[in-house]
Amino acid sequence: MGSTWKLGARWALLLGAVGVLPGCVAAAAGAGAGTGIYLTTRGAESVVEGSVSDVAARARKVMGDMGITISETNIKDSGNKRELKGKKGDLDITVSMERQGDATTKTDVTARKNLVEWDKDYAQEILNRIVKSS
Repeated sequence: MGSTWKLGARWALLLGAVGVLPGCVAAAAGAGAGTGIYLTTRGAESVVEGSVSDVAARARKVMGDMGITISETNIKDSGNKRELKGKKGDLDITVSMERQGDATTKTDVTARKNLVEWDKDYAQEILNRIVKSS
């Protein structure tokens, strides 16, 4: 009796896992797997080709093209870290860039609606445009 129950439980777990697996694969593909863009808990990030100053210039252009008004610019660590903050409608946009190598920059984009809500899709759209504008 005990082994029959265990066998049934194993089959239920296996079938449940198989049912969920395709959704996980689709989510990973939709999260920018082909472009190297990954969703985070609050937005999107990627290692982008180009120096920090180059990526910052591209981010400024993309933000301007998307109607995001830049309200604050921060430069730290002798230019190895930069941050652009802006606003579009009810969203607070932040683009953070940090030097990863001579020709790459880790770039993180967030689009905050309020203290607990983030628009990850919009953040991903901004980052996609920064990546493609190279």
